[in-house]
Amino acid sequence: MSVPWLTLIWAVPAVGAVLAAALPAAARWIGLTFSLLALGIGIGLAVAFEPHRGFQFAESHQWIPAFGAGYRLALDGTGLVLTLLTAALVPILLLAGWRDAGGHAAGERTGRRAGAYVALTLAVETGVLMSFVTTDVLLFYLVFEAMLIPLYFLISGYGGTGSTEGERSRAAVRFLLYNLAGGLVMLAAVVGLYAVTSRTPGLGGTFDLRAIAQVSAHGGLAGGPAVQNLMFLGFLFAFAVKAPLWPLHSWLPDAAVQSTPATAVLMMAVVDKVGTFGMLRYCLMLFPDASARYAPWVCALAVVGIVYGAIMAIAQSDLMALIAYTSISHFGFIILGVFARTGDSQAGAVLYMVNHGVATAALFLTAGVLVARRGSRRIADFGGAWSVAPRLGAAFLIAGLATLSLPGLGPFVSELMVVVGTYQRYVVAAVVAVLALVLAALYVLWAYQRMFTGRPPTAVTATVTDARPRELLWLVPLLVAVFVLGLFPQPALDAINPSVAATSGAALDRSTPHAEVGR
Repeated sequence: MSVPWLTLIWAVPAVGAVLAAALPAAARWIGLTFSLLALGIGIGLAVAFEPHRGFQFAESHQWIPAFGAGYRLALDGTGLVLTLLTAALVPILLLAGWRDAGGHAAGERTGRRAGAYVALTLAVETGVLMSFVTTDVLLFYLVFEAMLIPLYFLISGYGGTGSTEGERSRAAVRFLLYNLAGGLVMLAAVVGLYAVTSRTPGLGGTFDLRAIAQVSAHGGLAGGPAVQNLMFLGFLFAFAVKAPLWPLHSWLPDAAVQSTPATAVLMMAVVDKVGTFGMLRYCLMLFPDASARYAPWVCALAVVGIVYGAIMAIAQSDLMALIAYTSISHFGFIILGVFARTGDSQAGAVLYMVNHGVATAALFLTAGVLVARRGSRRIADFGGAWSVAPRLGAAFLIAGLATLSLPGLGPFVSELMVVVGTYQRYVVAAVVAVLALVLAALYVLWAYQRMFTGRPPTAVTATVTDARPRELLWLVPLLVAVFVLGLFPQPALDAINPSVAATSGAALDRSTPHAEVGR
């Protein structure tokens, strides 16, 4: 009997969440142990994965036979790299947020808060991992919605420096309302998809993603273009809120600023990837014709998001808000790559999801340490910080240069692939996206100049100290990953390329050669 590895990779953090809630005194160590176990399973899957075999490690069991819903799991290259990203980031976030649940205070209440914090974090990891490995549309929808609940409590219950209870509550409610609205629209599309498959010969009512995609790729779905357009828009709306795509982005900056740095990274670098993953996996696979029809409009919104996020980042005086707006710009690049529908752009978009997760984690967590030391999120309150915190300054600079896609650092290759692939189909969109890179250099280097150069005032020298050994445990791996992904992207692309070619189906431009970087 084969080992159900895909079940284990999400069940391990789920068990860890239960134990952390039940044993709050040991919650931090439980969380770290079980998240590392999940990472170990992810590494094992990567070693055993054969890129050109398509979906692998499949598991299939009946769940609700009357509705064609099953417990269906399988992993392709896209799911693999995002699963590894999630499994690698969560232990880093638990280390970075080691004291987020209650500071250094002792006592039963602090222990309970620590247990809840770790349990909620592992619960989010469970939902995200399951969303990347399931191939059942109904099961994906359920976990897509379920992960909102623990993230809501993380935002509302555990705030960062300068956050108040009222501000956290408003940000959390806004996050929840936006995403629930998207989920309700998606639910209507899921019900419609079941109705359509019920009338499609050979399907007979099912939520099996691969079976539906195979029929849809040959134009065999019932219902006609109008119905398929509506279902596509229903899925797209939910994913555009989650991603987030302009103009459905406005919940993100407040939620990121009011959260702890670790929770903000969990949201932006991990959970939001489910939205862009859903666009590639569900919108393009299930509705290739509708994807092609609406692609120019989605690309236009993505370009607006790229420019808007960069301009808003320049205008920020709040360091954490600045980084949050940079993510909106980066998600614009990812969505542009997905809907440009060329081999280069889509492979670049998937690689960008990974690179954005690593670079944003490094930048936001480093900024979080500095803000916690200084007791302020205002950029103007950090003058000459390099003289007292050179290691944090170097980390901030490297992560910042990665976000502006400096050659040799991770995001450069993925952003180049997105732009080159987009240029093959939408020249104007590619040109505008490239011009936005100038804005990225402006907001990163200007922020660095204001925070780290010059003579430090007394308030900075009295409060800001350099990175401590525990902080280096999570900071060094992130910076190493930024360089490794920039200098050696081919192993990731070897897994991504066949997956993108296979899962995009008719939505992929067949006339465009597939990405083969470094060959």
